[in-house]
Amino acid sequence: MPGFRTLDDVNVSGKRVLCRVDLNVPIADGKVTDATRIERVVPTLREIMNKGGALIVLAHFDRPKGKVVPEMSLRPVAAELEKHLGTPVKFVFTDWQSAPSVDVKPGECVLMENTRYHGGEEKNDEGFSKLLASLGDIYVNDAFSAAHRAHSSTEGIAHFIPAYAGRAMEAELKALQLALETPKRPVIAIVGGAKVSTKLDLLGNLVKKVDALVIGGAMANTFLLAYGHSIGKSLAEKDLVDTARHILQAAENAKCAIMLPVDGIVAKEFKAGAASHDYGVDAIPADGMILDVGPMSVDRINAAIDDAHTLVWNGPLGAFEVAPFDQATVAAARHAAKRTKAGKLVSVAGGGDTVAALNHAGVAQDFTYISTAGGAFLEWLEGKPLPGVKALETK
Repeated sequence: MPGFRTLDDVNVSGKRVLCRVDLNVPIADGKVTDATRIERVVPTLREIMNKGGALIVLAHFDRPKGKVVPEMSLRPVAAELEKHLGTPVKFVFTDWQSAPSVDVKPGECVLMENTRYHGGEEKNDEGFSKLLASLGDIYVNDAFSAAHRAHSSTEGIAHFIPAYAGRAMEAELKALQLALETPKRPVIAIVGGAKVSTKLDLLGNLVKKVDALVIGGAMANTFLLAYGHSIGKSLAEKDLVDTARHILQAAENAKCAIMLPVDGIVAKEFKAGAASHDYGVDAIPADGMILDVGPMSVDRINAAIDDAHTLVWNGPLGAFEVAPFDQATVAAARHAAKRTKAGKLVSVAGGGDTVAALNHAGVAQDFTYISTAGGAFLEWLEGKPLPGVKALETK
């Protein structure tokens, strides 16, 4: 990953600073119910204001598809943003059909209306990009979660005014570089989830980047089929068995060790508290479903974590939402957290289910870095260029 410009590279004093953030937060009855995304960007916003920048915040909310949809307004977010910033936030409504009048002085903050009210936002329309750029002198992108989208407010604007990474974006990019671009080896990746089909590009990229790849979740069942194991009634993508074999061959060619479950927790029904038993993968009963990896597999995973200096994690090892099928994910997550806290492991994890699983295990705060970016994190793991990041690169 090339170098990128940050707030350390610019003097914002007296400048109108357009800062793109992710405020696509859950709202119920007109109030924000989870302010995590707001909390992540507060340091950047405060720094800009404290250094004398006139702050203009840009964000999207939901998918109004180029129309003014009142229930998709960012107006309710302004109050929550004000609370976390500890300073007044003026909300500016606009339908974006022309350049809005924005009255903001150094040290002040305004929040602009939903950028997706304009049909050109998601099309990365040059005219709309220029309109946004006309509002400021400097552009700061602090929305890694939207960096995989080439939209006017995430990429297009950077062609018309100088562009820099905010502190949350900077932290994310540095963590990602540390995990796969310039990692301390050996590197292990844990990839779980339900379907191989959603992670083909990810697996194809990781086998070229890491020293060992742990495959868990229901997607492991497709690989077990590729090895000729019977998996009973377990979820699998039988039409992708040949694809799984190709991935296994690619891993062998790249000298990447593939670790599949050697045992599994099997139940006849998928429900909380269902009777379950540990079986070796060569003895899965015909009427059973593999719903978690077994204790022998966990021991092997933990041993691989012990041998590694860097861990990248995306996806749970089992159906962690339902006990007792959360035990493998919890055990491996806690082991990785312990190694991280001891200074023996750099651990980077991301993806919606992954974050939920690590929170469930009570260790999210103990990993080196947790990405909440979802699609952007996944596309980075897949080795795809992220337009919003590319726009920040030093030339």
